[in-house]
Amino acid sequence: MKELNEKTPQYINRELSWLAFNRRVLDQAQGMEYPLLERLKYLSFVSSNLDEFFEIRVAGMMQQVDSNIEQQDFHGLNTKEQLDLVIQEAHQLVTDQYNCWQNQLLPLLKQEKIIFKEANELTQEENVWLKEYFEEEIFPVLTPLAIDPQQPFPQLANKALYILVLLKEKEHEEKNFIAVIAVPRILPRVISLGKNKHAKTSYIFLSEVLRHYAYKLFPGFLVMGAWEFRITRNSDLYINEEETENLLDKIEEELYNLRKGAAVRIEIRKGVDPKALDPLINAIHLKKEYIFFIDGPLNLLRLFSVYELIDRPELKFPAFQGHIPSALNKVENIFEVIKQEDFLLHHPYDSFVPVVNFLQKAAKDPKVFAIKQTLYRTSGDSAIVDALKEASKNGKQVTTLIELKARFDEENNIERAKELEEAGVHVVYGMPGLKTHCKCCLIVRREKEGLRQYAHLGTGNYNSVTARTYTDFSLLTANTEITDEVAALFNTLTGFTRSPKFKSLLLSPFNLHQKIQEFIFNEAKNAQKGHPARIIIKLNNLVDEETINSLYQASQAGVKIDLIIRSICSLRPGVKGMSENITVRSLLGRFLEHSRIYYFENHENDPIVYVGSADWMPRNFFRRVEVIVPLENPILKSRMINEIIPIFLKDTQGTQLLKPNGTYVPISVNDKHKFSAQDYFMHHASSLQP
Repeated sequence: MKELNEKTPQYINRELSWLAFNRRVLDQAQGMEYPLLERLKYLSFVSSNLDEFFEIRVAGMMQQVDSNIEQQDFHGLNTKEQLDLVIQEAHQLVTDQYNCWQNQLLPLLKQEKIIFKEANELTQEENVWLKEYFEEEIFPVLTPLAIDPQQPFPQLANKALYILVLLKEKEHEEKNFIAVIAVPRILPRVISLGKNKHAKTSYIFLSEVLRHYAYKLFPGFLVMGAWEFRITRNSDLYINEEETENLLDKIEEELYNLRKGAAVRIEIRKGVDPKALDPLINAIHLKKEYIFFIDGPLNLLRLFSVYELIDRPELKFPAFQGHIPSALNKVENIFEVIKQEDFLLHHPYDSFVPVVNFLQKAAKDPKVFAIKQTLYRTSGDSAIVDALKEASKNGKQVTTLIELKARFDEENNIERAKELEEAGVHVVYGMPGLKTHCKCCLIVRREKEGLRQYAHLGTGNYNSVTARTYTDFSLLTANTEITDEVAALFNTLTGFTRSPKFKSLLLSPFNLHQKIQEFIFNEAKNAQKGHPARIIIKLNNLVDEETINSLYQASQAGVKIDLIIRSICSLRPGVKGMSENITVRSLLGRFLEHSRIYYFENHENDPIVYVGSADWMPRNFFRRVEVIVPLENPILKSRMINEIIPIFLKDTQGTQLLKPNGTYVPISVNDKHKFSAQDYFMHHASSLQP
């Protein structure tokens, strides 16, 4: 294993690690393992990921540099050094992304008779159809904005599509004018050409149509050029909750202000005339390094709509239906079943339907008189929200804790809050200064023996849509040791308890960080005594410095540590004398790996196994309410230890290994011996179907 030299920092930079993750997403589009239209989706994910990265992370670094805050973080780089490296890598990533589009995917799509055309490639029939379509469907809703030196530059919205136009008067051709065409979000960004059966395999991007017909918006002028562009702005929401009486109103106000946030990036069509570009750049006060010249259609996230438009099952993943355990399938009384045994569901291999049924049955059951629920992100058409509203209308006491500050879902959650309040649900917004990220539901039911509580705890959101594409765990239980503590958790969230005591559940910001350090220390102590010692952790992100240092110390003590970290990992593995006993894997595949697992061997006692909502980052430990729950049921614990965890560690198809220098490499095995954990779980689930 490679040793660190004196100049190599102990930790991998967080921002560069995230960009390395997005490059692994790009690898999914570039590789040949997936069906063609699925590769198109991965290419679109690269764009959406970069949007959020610039809106939040790059925006924050730019603010620090502008404020002359040049503190060195634990990665060993000051903010300006980080920013320079990040922008350099982001430019390369975008270049590679568009190379993939132009040189790999477009030719393959053409072979499948799925053709993306530019205006000069249209047939006569397509030209006639498109002209009519433009005049009837597009032209009436366009708004041209003339750029007048006497007027302030128009406010340009975050991530909206615009066309920058360079003009000359026909009578005075020596003078240049510029204008901007604002493109409404309601217009489809990808247009299927024509109405006949054969033409439906040809598409054109809306931006190409607008550039082609830009002259129609400026009669009396010559259009010298037209280039699409979009601006990314700082979108970090700041709320001082201690000084805010009405949190909902304040967040609505801040969301409005965010639309006018400072520009952090501009993407614009390659070849734009400097006469048009320079006034735009000066108006938004952006340095040249933040200009991304794009060789192709802007915002490849729009390719996601192409996936939906094209009905070619052979170019997509085969349909998959999650398994419903027979004990939970179409049962009249789900509570009697859960009273008898705990259930661990592994989504999407196990269907999310039982979780929805859990709420729906509670809404109708006359014996249920209270429901308590956290909501972080939900689907637009949410069966969970509908069940909560129905329960309230049926006279049950329903309390829902909605996290208004769920990034980029703030507006959706405000609407959910209003909708639930109108149905009589008691809506609360959690503890000041903390995001409520835990995924919990508590049902209180009056039975013959007295009150009994039932709980659902998960690693993922209450979202039936993402539950089909994210891997997560759900625990359904009536175990009083857990349900009593879930009840105490809700009392903490809705009341004034500030130092709650928990024995089974681990909660941040109260005891989670401390207990994790204790678990790691215990493994190190066992290893020093010559006992077997093992740590296996599956997370989205690992950034917390103290926890990384604890893992380094455990490695040095001889603990074998396997980390499955999907995206950001600041720990540097495989370094002699520091982390040589640590292996870091990143697993990507058809489904987004979102589940979190925490395993500690705990020699001479039962292994410690938890699942939960928390990554190992300072925000999760100290600025969020997170819950991880133990698997105490021997059958469920055995399933996790002997069936689920080993399959993750066995994966060689979607897994890349993190090297000491911060790069990721695929596991080198013969194609015949490649093993996919996700394929295994799907096959196993399908074999259980009736």
